[in-house]
Amino acid sequence: MAGKLVNDGGVGGPVRQAWREGTLTRARELASQTTWAAQRCAEATSKTFVDAIEVHLAAAREAGEDGRRFTDKAALERAMSNLDAAEALLLSIAPADYLLGRLPGVRNDVVRHLSPSDSRRRELEQVAQHVGMGESPTGTPPALPERLCIVDQERLIIATAFRAAASGALREQLRVRSFRNVLLVSGGLLAVLATVLAVVGLLSPTTLPLCFAPEEAGQAIVVCPTGQSAPFSTDRTTGATATDVDDAVSATAHAGDVLLVELVGLAAAAVAAAAAIRKIRGSSEPHGLPVALAVLKLPTGAVTALLGILLMRGGFVPGLSALDTSAQILAWALVFGYAQQLFTRLVDQRADSVLQSVRGGGDQARGRPAGEDA
Repeated sequence: MAGKLVNDGGVGGPVRQAWREGTLTRARELASQTTWAAQRCAEATSKTFVDAIEVHLAAAREAGEDGRRFTDKAALERAMSNLDAAEALLLSIAPADYLLGRLPGVRNDVVRHLSPSDSRRRELEQVAQHVGMGESPTGTPPALPERLCIVDQERLIIATAFRAAASGALREQLRVRSFRNVLLVSGGLLAVLATVLAVVGLLSPTTLPLCFAPEEAGQAIVVCPTGQSAPFSTDRTTGATATDVDDAVSATAHAGDVLLVELVGLAAAAVAAAAAIRKIRGSSEPHGLPVALAVLKLPTGAVTALLGILLMRGGFVPGLSALDTSAQILAWALVFGYAQQLFTRLVDQRADSVLQSVRGGGDQARGRPAGEDA
């Protein structure tokens, strides 16, 4: 029994992903601890727990080593849940001195991932107080033999609280991944929209004209992002030949106007993304949430730059309906591209809140007041 848990083949691997390496390392560690605990436990019932631990560790190793049988999503959940189940079972058979040594770590996990009103957290806090962690009910910490006796009697409470905290941590991981997927899907749809608009501009420049026609003293000039026309007369009262502005726009508009404006907006959004991501602390979580934020911001900047120029051309912004040069059009595209930060700022704040909850930032980081039930 012990030899199978120790796994003479070693840790396993190497594997390509960091979380898989962590899974194999933790599985090997738990196997060694279980073998040690089983040798010190004389109860016959421990064999049932050891056999169950062996099954969970085998499943975790399988998920960590086999990158073809499972998707990354399923493999990660399988590895985490089985490792947590194995450790909870280990706490059920471990000697009292091991249990006492693990109690501070279990308490820390429970505080991070369970709300103060959770009954399992309250029971564990009571056990911790009775063994002298925090303020002891009797005023003086009990002696070591008494503490060992307490944790031995309350090992079920400790194991149950640890399993609940581990399940809470896994649910937080799932929320991070779900939020990441929403960002990626939204960013993908916006990228498709930006691509479609660019293709429309390439095929039909006059469908989305980004040109302006400032007039002065009966003379006008059409200004587009990629060029401008020669001055022409718009005064039909003098008898001279006058040019219709729409005809001049059709002649001056270029197939690359929309694409150029979107590229400028995308560049501005990239700068805004860099400025926003620097405020988010790095995370060891395997879901790449900051990358998903950048994926969302880039196409958003391209689309907002295009829509902003169209609004200006339509006279939606008073006083800015007639830009004089191509440089001004591109400059405003830059402004509108960076302005996507106004729309995605709330997304940034939500992402930071989600990451704080996974790091164990407390009840308020999980989006609820202290003491409010989960």
